[in-house]
Amino acid sequence: MQVLPLVLGVSIGVAALLVIVLVFGVVVIGELESGLVVRRYGPPLPPGRIIATRGEAGYQARMLPPGYHFGIWSWKFKVTKVPLIEVSPGQIALVVAKDGAPIPSERVLAHEILCDNYQDATQFLDHGGEKGRQIGILTAGKYRVNPALFDIVTAARATYFGLSPEQLQIFRVPAERVGIVTVLDGRPIASGDLAGPTVLGHDSFQRGQAFVDAGGCRGLQEDVLLSGAWNLNPWFASIELISLTEIPIGYVGVVVSYVGKEHLDVSGDGFAHGDLVDKGRKGVWVEPLLPGKHPVNTRAMKIELVPTTNIVLNWASRRESHEYDAGLSSITVRSRDGFSFNLDVASIIHIGMKNAPRVISRVGSMQNLVDHVLQPTVGNYFRNSAQEVTVLEFLSARSARQREAFLHIRAAVAAYDVDCIDALIGDITPPGELMKTQTDRKIADEMQRTYDAQREAQIRRQALERETAAANMQAEVVRSEQQVLIFGKNAEARVAGARGEAESITIRAEADAQCARLAAAAEADAARLRGDSLADAERARGLAMAASHEAGIAALGEASYTAIQLAQIIASAGLKLVPDVVMGDGRSNLSDVLLARMAIAPRAAQDVAIEVRAIDASAPSNGATNGANGVSHG
Repeated sequence: MQVLPLVLGVSIGVAALLVIVLVFGVVVIGELESGLVVRRYGPPLPPGRIIATRGEAGYQARMLPPGYHFGIWSWKFKVTKVPLIEVSPGQIALVVAKDGAPIPSERVLAHEILCDNYQDATQFLDHGGEKGRQIGILTAGKYRVNPALFDIVTAARATYFGLSPEQLQIFRVPAERVGIVTVLDGRPIASGDLAGPTVLGHDSFQRGQAFVDAGGCRGLQEDVLLSGAWNLNPWFASIELISLTEIPIGYVGVVVSYVGKEHLDVSGDGFAHGDLVDKGRKGVWVEPLLPGKHPVNTRAMKIELVPTTNIVLNWASRRESHEYDAGLSSITVRSRDGFSFNLDVASIIHIGMKNAPRVISRVGSMQNLVDHVLQPTVGNYFRNSAQEVTVLEFLSARSARQREAFLHIRAAVAAYDVDCIDALIGDITPPGELMKTQTDRKIADEMQRTYDAQREAQIRRQALERETAAANMQAEVVRSEQQVLIFGKNAEARVAGARGEAESITIRAEADAQCARLAAAAEADAARLRGDSLADAERARGLAMAASHEAGIAALGEASYTAIQLAQIIASAGLKLVPDVVMGDGRSNLSDVLLARMAIAPRAAQDVAIEVRAIDASAPSNGATNGANGVSHG
């Protein structure tokens, strides 16, 4: 029974609320919604308009915000709740207006109107907002945008408008890259210009309307987009990423700009073969780019790398890594005597950092410097100089030719602000038939020199051997020298000893002589006395023998006594008057004689021994002999 009154009360309340809504026209808009209002009745819209701003019938520019709204009679208004527009972080959204003034023909995108990021449709329409693609964009956030007036192009809806979802991402330029900008709206580029000039205030092309208002031109831009994240309208600007321009160590970058302010030469009157401009102007910049990485717009500028280290150029088959000499080859020359031969030449040049822009202004590039200046200068010099001498004179005066070439080339390239460090002559390829005779002669000379050198080596070797032998005998030499000294001292000692001995002998000899004289005198006296005695004895014996012989003769007679004396003399002499062996008859032979001799041999030997002993016994004594000698000497 109690439920019935409760249900009845609720029903009455709901009915009352419906009555209030119907009577008062209350509309409730949620927090994340907006109310799109359509007026059912009212004045007609002006021709060409689809959004009402002054109570005309149709879609109303003003939307209902969140909350309770009264007086929105259903018979008069139709309210459609629409969600908020949300642009995610890292993305942007584009805007297309369905109503507004037409875009002028000279522009592509609609002029941007201050209308609270397209949330105030009335402000947009009343202040000249233009229909079509808008130059302004929506960045990350939530917006209450009238969908009847604006189409919001988010990444989710990009394909419906001919875009890719990536184009509605925040544009990022990596650290090692630079963005070349091409703007799709603005005034046309002036005739003769390659790119639009720099304008200020557009915050790196993120504020498209500011760019257009500042007089920015459509097309390629001088300015580049540096590394970072940028909110760019893809309908307004397209970006091409390129690498930073790197100037290696040992080089400078000469900037040849095709864009910038008007050309104004700052090279001075002394520089007559080119002109230089300040940075930011058209032409060759007077200040080069130093080694490093630079954000250069290579679509509007050219960077000519110029080595600041020594550059070697080879007129030969060899090539350097820089390849400036790729088109160079050996120089063919003709001598005065009509022979053609090839020369390999190398030239070392240097370009200072301050002179690099002047060089490029004169010749345009390093390759032009080589092809149009150095190649004809070097080639013509050697062709002209070779015609003044013969081949052999050229070969023999190579150093002088090289020095003259250096001076000539240095003077020639100095006019182009290039320093010539050196000019070198490499291989010379003279005619083979000419060089064969020279080679044969040279071989003969070298062989002669070889023989002389070998002979000299042998002489030196002999000298070395002598020196080595002498060095090896130094110990012996020193020992011999010492021995010579020792022998000299010994000889001196012996001389001194001999001198003393001689003096001693002299004294002794004098004494001995004196003694000898005295002894001789005494001995002479004794000898005279002995002689006198012997003489007396011999006289006595002689007298006795004479008396004896006289007595024998007297007794025997003279003949008998003489025979007896002869027999005694023969006997004393050992003479045999009768032979030991007598062959009596004719029958004896030689063997009988031999046997007889063998029989008497022992007796003969015994007889000889007896005779020897007799002779020894009869010989006078030593004293008698000495005495006789003394007598004889006396």
